[in-house]
Formats: sequence, C-alpha cells, structure tokens
Amino acid sequence: MLQILFSVGVRLPAGRTTAIAATATATTPATAASTNLVGFDSFVRENPRSDRFEVLGFHHVELLCGDAASAAGRFAHGLGLDLVARRDSAACTSVCARSGDVRFVFTAPGADDEDGGGGGGAPGFDAAAARQFLAKHGGLAVRAVAVRVADVGAAYAACVDGGATPVLAPTALDDGSGDDGAVAEVRLYGDVVLRLLSLRDGWEGAHLPGYAEVAAPGADASDGGYGIARFDHIVGNVWSLAPTIARLKAMTGFHEFAEFTAEDVGTVDSGLNSMVLASNDERVLLPVNEPTYGTRRRSQIQTYLVHHGGEGVQHIALFTDDIFRTVAAMRNAGRRGGFAFMDAPSAEYYRELPARIGGALEADALAKAEELGLLVDRDDQGVLIQVFTRPLGDRPTLFLEIIQRVGCMLDNPDGEDGEQIQSGGCGGFGKGNFKELFKSVEEFERSLELE
Repeated sequence: MLQILFSVGVRLPAGRTTAIAATATATTPATAASTNLVGFDSFVRENPRSDRFEVLGFHHVELLCGDAASAAGRFAHGLGLDLVARRDSAACTSVCARSGDVRFVFTAPGADDEDGGGGGGAPGFDAAAARQFLAKHGGLAVRAVAVRVADVGAAYAACVDGGATPVLAPTALDDGSGDDGAVAEVRLYGDVVLRLLSLRDGWEGAHLPGYAEVAAPGADASDGGYGIARFDHIVGNVWSLAPTIARLKAMTGFHEFAEFTAEDVGTVDSGLNSMVLASNDERVLLPVNEPTYGTRRRSQIQTYLVHHGGEGVQHIALFTDDIFRTVAAMRNAGRRGGFAFMDAPSAEYYRELPARIGGALEADALAKAEELGLLVDRDDQGVLIQVFTRPLGDRPTLFLEIIQRVGCMLDNPDGEDGEQIQSGGCGGFGKGNFKELFKSVEEFERSLELE
C-alpha cells in the first residue's frame, strides 16, 4: 500500500486557480499563430464548470479488429479482464472484456454486406465502413470513446448545436423489455467518434442492451483480476491542435485542465504540443497532442499519424489502486502473449527521484517503483505513478498507460458522511517524466528503424 508523505486533501473551493508549471511555446507550421500555448509553468488551472450537458463518466472504449474473440482474449490475459458479454450478428461480432469500470469492446465486421450494412449489429454499425476503417488504420484501432450522460438527446443536441459533426442520431437501446437506454455519436477526431450513452435507472446487464452475458464454465470471478479499476484519460493525436481544441470545447463545453509544449518534453527530437480537456468533475480527461517540426528526427506524434493513417487515439490510461500489483501481474502475463512495457528508466533517474519529488513517497515504495520500472512525479496536490506499454500491434501507434494517483482526497458530495473521493487528475500527467519517457520512445522507434 502506498503512503504519501506530504499534506494533501484540503477541500478546495469551486473556481480556485492553481499555477501549475513549464515553458516557451514550440510551434508548427499549422498552428504557430493560433495555438497560443503558454506551457506548463505558466498555465493557470481553473474550472469554470462549463459542460454543455451532464457527463457521468467514461463507460467503454470500442476497438475495431479483424477477430473479436482473439483481440478480447489477448486483452483479457494481458490486463486481467473478464470476458463478460458478446453480440453476434450477420454484420459483426462484438466481445466485451471488463475489470472494475473499465470496459473494452472488440468488434470485428462480418464478411459480406448482404444485410445492407446493419444486420442486427450495434446501432449505426456498418460492416463495409468498418472494413475500410481497418484497412486504413492497419488493424486494431479505437473507433469509439463512450461516455455516460444523463440525457442522450440533450447531449447530442448540445454537441451538434456547438458545431459537432453528427454521426448517429439518438437511438433507443432495447433489450426486449422496453426502453433500456439510448445512444448517439458525434465525431471526436479523425475516424473516432464520441459515443453518448445513457441507461435506464435499474438496468442490469454485463455491458449494454443487445449483448448476451457470457461466463466461462466453472469460472471464479472473485480474484479481482489485476486491479484495473477505471479509465483515467484517453489521448488523441491530431495534425493541428488549435482548431481541434476549439471544436471540442465548443461542442462539449469541456475546460482546459493542463497544457504542455515541446520545451516541456526535454528532448530535442520528440516535439509536441498538448492540451488536456476535462469535464466538470475532471474525471473525463481528454488530452490532445499535435506534432512539432524542425527537429533532427520526425516527432513521435507525426510518426503515429503517418503509421495510423491519420488522427486517432494514441493511448488509453488505465487507473489502478495498486500499481505495484497490477504491473507485476501484467509483466508476468507479458511472457505469455500479454503486453510488453517500454524500457525502464535509467539508474540515474531513480537516484535523482527522491530529491525531485521531495520525499513524497516512502523508501520502500520508491524501491518497488525502480524494481518494476515505474515513473514517479508529483504536482502541488498529489503523486502520480505511471508506466507505458509498447505499441500493441506491429505499427508504432496505439499503446496503454497504467497509472496510480495518490492524494487529493475530497469529501464526496454524493456519498455518505465521511466518504471521500479522489479529485480528477491528481498528481498531473507526469511532466517531470517526459524526458525519460520520450528518450525511451525514441530508442524504441530507432530499434524499428523509424527515422
């Protein structure tokens, strides 16, 4: 169990501002005049609670793939997920794997279009379009980021009124017992959609209406998997940051939570600009990155954009309450077909770490972090511990982050007396780790001869 050694958890008044920390703006040809990033050191965080509709949290991420059962099985093994539901139709096969509040849905299109594209698949699903998506993006890739909202119709209308590109109008979800919920979609970036989802109060099911619950014979779900608890943040890579952020803010009302520039990265070759958007409760966090140019090597963001075939989800951060347990289990699973991690930081990184984080973690926790190759950082409120997988497929595109945040506990306004919850984004996003992380990314890309 982690113990934090500096004072956190003071309840902050609404609208408080906190200076966060970083540097001069790096520019790109597309956004030099319009991004106006001030960098980590100069950014001042405030929460105007400006959401245009009520957001309840992340619900699931859907990935398109060539074989749903195989992809779901690999994630279940690699992350300690349970295979909980599936949907079979002429149009597609979808499998849902779950741990805590994390749901990954893997969807593979059918082989023909005799059904006209829908064929009993999920609302709005088109098999031909899915096959084109897979061909364009090189296989496994994120198609939808789903958030639960209080009212799908109101959320969809607010997004479209704010300039969003509509993809799927509000559609009822019916499990045969009546109106069980609704779903709608608008464009997020690239070929990724923001899926707006609501479920009827009291609806119970393994995933969504239309999915059949599955369980392996004799399975015991009491082991709790590897401890993956929820989605922390989901990161997109785009060609041009400023117009993307302006569009997302206009359609959702989300506010700016943090920003970073190439100067914050700490290497000469991994240029990027980044901005994090957040919902009112700062539990739905959507960082967006763009590449910068003029370095000796191609920016890692540009490398993603080239190999992914355009804009899309770069990585998914998964929160755990015990990162030591989670990563140890994942490393064991990685030997048998799970996920491999980026190379561990240098010995110098761990020698300098206690002074850099001001003694925020006990010595045994720091020793364990070094043993497992974890990165540690802190902001003015809490501590962040993180580690990144290598890309999940053959291309240097989608990867995962495992993350634990320590501190920043607040009274839960919706809970019982004395119940506390952690504020969103506690500990920041690892600005102090960027240099070490991106050096590792650069070395990995060199090993693939991606110059």
